[in-house]
Amino acid sequence: MSNQLTLLKHYQSFGGTLSFYSHWSERCACTMNFSIFLPPQAAVQKLPVLYFLAGLTCTEENFMAKAGAQRAAAEYGLALVAPDTSPRNVGIPGEDDDWDFGTGAGFYVDATVPPWSHHYRMYSYITEELPTLIAAYFPITPDRQGISGHSMGGHGALVCGLRHSDRYRSISAFAPIAAPSQCPWGQKAFSHYLGENRADWSAYDATELVLTLPNDARPILIDQGLADSFLEGQLYPEKFVEACRQVNRDLTYRAQPQYDHSYYFIATFIEDHIRFHARHLNP
Repeated sequence: MSNQLTLLKHYQSFGGTLSFYSHWSERCACTMNFSIFLPPQAAVQKLPVLYFLAGLTCTEENFMAKAGAQRAAAEYGLALVAPDTSPRNVGIPGEDDDWDFGTGAGFYVDATVPPWSHHYRMYSYITEELPTLIAAYFPITPDRQGISGHSMGGHGALVCGLRHSDRYRSISAFAPIAAPSQCPWGQKAFSHYLGENRADWSAYDATELVLTLPNDARPILIDQGLADSFLEGQLYPEKFVEACRQVNRDLTYRAQPQYDHSYYFIATFIEDHIRFHARHLNP
């Protein structure tokens, strides 16, 4: 089947357009959805693009509806793309049983264990198939990409960004699952998607990747709320901070007192992240 886009809905927003599409994904072997905001500058020129990966239970709509990112993206001339967080309705037994695994919880890995391995290939979808599709249909500059995300999506943004120094010029995250091999969310997902051999998990663990991949000069920005109920026991940002310190990685880590895990937190600091990416993506 072809990668023809189907427009689902379309809105005017801050002088630009916010659109929602579906398409057949060869990587995920199912129909996938994404949203894209094109600021007004897209009418006359190609623009850098920022991908935002959402967290557990989210869809392609949460970020666009709740983060308030479009105003800043219009100001700084960035296109925004938000994919869905997993394949849906693919007929895998148990796919809808848990909120933290299966539907809405793809964890941005390429699953290797059946039955998940046929559809749950979010890593390849995010890093290869979707960017190719966006570049073919929209006025973006493929060599000026940044990536960001929240929680599970923050994990995805760090992993995709670190593993593709040739593809993403800037990386940021809000409250990322920073050491998934060491937390219950990550251990549950990785054991089912990747198997019980923990050596296979390291390719999708940002803290381990920082220590094993060649260092480079690309910047990373992380915001973490200190009132986040998942901070202790699930997120472990301090482990990622320490790993970056050990290898002298360029990281700006901002601990935000009294902020939690919600989109109220993201909306408070999203302009800082848009500005951060624009600084490194705009010519």
